[in-house]
Amino acid sequence: MSPVPPPVSPRVLDYGDWSADDTIAAIRNKSVTAREYISDVLDRARQGKPLNAFIRLLPDQALSAADEIDRAVARGRQLPPLAGLAIVAKDNINQAGIPTTAGTAALLGNRPPATAPSLRKLIAAGAIVVGRANMHELALGFTSTNLQPFAGPVHNPYAEGMIPGGSSGGTAAAIASRVVTCGLGTDTGGSSRVPAALTGIAGFRPSVGEGGAQRRYHDDGAVVPISHTRDTVGPMGRTVADIALLDSVISGRPRARPAELRGLRLGVPPVLWSGLDRELESIALRAGRRLQAAGVVLVRDDMPDLLRLDATIGSPIALHEPLADMPAYLRASGARVRGVDIGTIAHGIASPDVRAIWATVLKDAFGPQYEQVMTVRRPALQRLYADYFSRKRVDAILFPTTILPATPIDYVNGSGNVSVNGGPPVAAFGAYTRNAGPGSDAGIPGLSIPAGLTAGGLPIGIEIDGPRGSDERLLALGLAIEAVLGRLPPPPRPRKASAAGVADEHKSIHHL
Repeated sequence: MSPVPPPVSPRVLDYGDWSADDTIAAIRNKSVTAREYISDVLDRARQGKPLNAFIRLLPDQALSAADEIDRAVARGRQLPPLAGLAIVAKDNINQAGIPTTAGTAALLGNRPPATAPSLRKLIAAGAIVVGRANMHELALGFTSTNLQPFAGPVHNPYAEGMIPGGSSGGTAAAIASRVVTCGLGTDTGGSSRVPAALTGIAGFRPSVGEGGAQRRYHDDGAVVPISHTRDTVGPMGRTVADIALLDSVISGRPRARPAELRGLRLGVPPVLWSGLDRELESIALRAGRRLQAAGVVLVRDDMPDLLRLDATIGSPIALHEPLADMPAYLRASGARVRGVDIGTIAHGIASPDVRAIWATVLKDAFGPQYEQVMTVRRPALQRLYADYFSRKRVDAILFPTTILPATPIDYVNGSGNVSVNGGPPVAAFGAYTRNAGPGSDAGIPGLSIPAGLTAGGLPIGIEIDGPRGSDERLLALGLAIEAVLGRLPPPPRPRKASAAGVADEHKSIHHL
């Protein structure tokens, strides 16, 4: 843990380098009051308006919670483990009484009666939700570019004209821009790890397995769904240490501590290192060499059928399961979304890429393949991973989280196309999920860690995937790897909103 800063005035408070632990300690030892800290967080959120990281700020609620923490500190009461820590929550994670829109106007009336368990545990532990994070509409995309007045596109803090990744782009932007230290995203096929990689932070996807006891977090029915087989809440943080802290509270399990790297075996399948952007590849290879210098053994052995097999799995699951999962979610949300069903949602979708995906869902184009995917293909993918971990005696698999850095925002087509190394345009959706998707389909845990910056200042992420149920071990590896690779410098300060712009924000953001 870095040293706790001395007492400071709220007008000059600068916690940009504080970890979650530092922040909690500073409030406990009265270096700063919770109100001073939360007030500054809210000010930074408003100043960072050009990034469009938030759908909704919650100033009254957040300041009230901060005052409760300060009263407890003043009276010498025992504080909960996260007392005063500011977090953000992606706007598809239920928070009681707060609109949960999933970034679409179709769900503006959705005020869930209860908070999702993962978020509820963080709040009960003293975390303060300062805002609801923007996201790709309905979480059905990997750019966080929304073409609608309601949400609009999220911008990358390292380059405002670039995508931050998605669908948890707002959470990533809020963390990367130093508004908060950590928060919650969700991950279906890379939605916490892809934006983490593109914005220079850490993103975690916990084990899902077959659901039930194999699932690390249990939020069924409390998150606007895509797929019960693949969906999970995913903590995101400036560092792996921040994620490990949130994970321990959510899971109720011991907090991960750094692992020993010397002698550690990491698999390096060439299939996940092929077709990479050249500069990204150079940065990732350099990260691998630094790990080798620290004593890590890189086991170069392929999984030749991985991408071919995975290509037959993701869409039949993600584009069939909403037919049952979304109506079940809407029923659980009650009368507050009366008149909204899986069909009428389509009328409120503004982003062209999401409209096209939702139309495919409604047609159930992949329905005929679903049973075979769940009984034959997905089990085959899971065996492929299990055999690889066992036969190669590796603790985890190491690979670049994405095959290219962030690309310019496509304001016309939402997701749009991208080109790798000047090659022909390919769908951004497939390009950005290529490496993160297989582990999602297999239900294993994955962790994206910052690896470096391109010459143009864009972040690159490197991922480790572990066997199902190895979450604590994976986080322990991540802590050790992060110590070797180091932290990225902060992004440039965002363009400051003008006085008029800040005033306008006070009118447009919902203060609940």
